[in-house]
Amino acid sequence: MEQRISLVTLGVSDVTRSRTFYEALGWRGQEVEETVFFQAGGLALVLWGREKLAADCGLTDGAATGFGGIALAHNVRSDAEVDALLTAAERAGATITKPAATNAIGFYSGAFTDPDGHAWEIAHNPGFALADDGSLTLPDFGAL
Repeated sequence: MEQRISLVTLGVSDVTRSRTFYEALGWRGQEVEETVFFQAGGLALVLWGREKLAADCGLTDGAATGFGGIALAHNVRSDAEVDALLTAAERAGATITKPAATNAIGFYSGAFTDPDGHAWEIAHNPGFALADDGSLTLPDFGAL
């Protein structure tokens, strides 16, 4: 298996509501057969009905409460961008779960959940270089 991720699919209770939320953050998607696709750099973020996603994975959909064990992260170029994005997310309907602050590791971040409870971290970590297109390159942790 090649070391890459092609798609991240979020199971959502209301595709239209979720699409509206992400579009309020400036994302632009395409809907095909009740599934919304957002180009996100070199991968795609997909919104699909939670029950349909569970069935497609051969699973039974359980209760959608509490932390699901996964968080998506969006790195930005400054602390001010973290603050601005958290504000925009809250205006769009997100719940701020961790106000922005310098964390124990020394970079600035905050977190929110989208309308279906999917967790997002918004971070400014100067050690994680962002290219002009927003792609992230991990540092050589052995050289730190």
